[in-house]
Amino acid sequence: MVRRRRILKIFGFWSAIVILVFLVLYPFIWMISLSLRYEIDIFAPSIIPPKPTFSEYSQLLGWSKEIGTENSLKELKSLLKDLPKEKAEAILKRYKGAPKVFPFLRYFRNSLILAGVSALISLLTAIFGAYSFSRLRYPGRGAIRKSILIVYLFGGIILAVPLYQMVASMELLSNGIGCMISLLLIYVMQTLPVSLYMLGNYFRTIPYSIEEAAIVDGATRFEVITKIIIPLSLPVLVTVYIYAFMIGWNEYMFASIFLRGLPKLYTLPFGLNELFYTEHSVWGRMMAASLLTAVPVIAMFMAFERYLTSGLTVGGVKE
Repeated sequence: MVRRRRILKIFGFWSAIVILVFLVLYPFIWMISLSLRYEIDIFAPSIIPPKPTFSEYSQLLGWSKEIGTENSLKELKSLLKDLPKEKAEAILKRYKGAPKVFPFLRYFRNSLILAGVSALISLLTAIFGAYSFSRLRYPGRGAIRKSILIVYLFGGIILAVPLYQMVASMELLSNGIGCMISLLLIYVMQTLPVSLYMLGNYFRTIPYSIEEAAIVDGATRFEVITKIIIPLSLPVLVTVYIYAFMIGWNEYMFASIFLRGLPKLYTLPFGLNELFYTEHSVWGRMMAASLLTAVPVIAMFMAFERYLTSGLTVGGVKE
């Protein structure tokens, strides 16, 4: 009886795991299926593409020339016939004004630069700030440490207007470089508080006796940070960087505000949304672009997996 209950329990547990995994992966499986189809097969009921093709991927990556659909404009007009005239004309105007080539690689590059640089600046700043919170003693340290997360009490939409006014008063919106710098600073502002919080908690777990030994040997505070704290904190540093990178990589709202009217500087989330009502609004192409958008984050997780799963402080000191 006990054996039967155990078997039923194990069977129920693994059945629940399988169902959960299926529910999570099913949308992604359909995305992959749609990205491998021709436009005429896009609504085929089978999850397996009738005639698989990598044409959408090759067009997005610039391996082949853009191929437009001959009757796409006529089809769009028929779909918009029930909309108000002004709204339909606005959509048609965006459609006709779209670039002839889907600028996926340009959007990809812009997002990569913004997310990568902002995450690096946030990480480097957080290392020194978190070290001061965890090791140094000075007036107001506790209050500052407890208030660093207060920025997350306010939604991004609340901060958008004052941030825009501040940036405009600094005359950074007069050119593309200024807009990119503004967006970069906002991404750092968004990620720095949680980076400080995560690193500060981790630094406090590092035995202080290691630092004391280094200071006795004549090491400066900067040498302690660069030669001891950073090497011993690689797992959390990688985690914080990936987290900060993902925030910048997926950010849409501020990009839509500060990059409006600068199509050459669009990031991936904003650029893909802008192209949804253009001739590039093909289900296969949009699904392929969405899947390619996830590649950098997946690659980072795979590349730094060993740092994420290992603790380098084990055995560092004998208490």
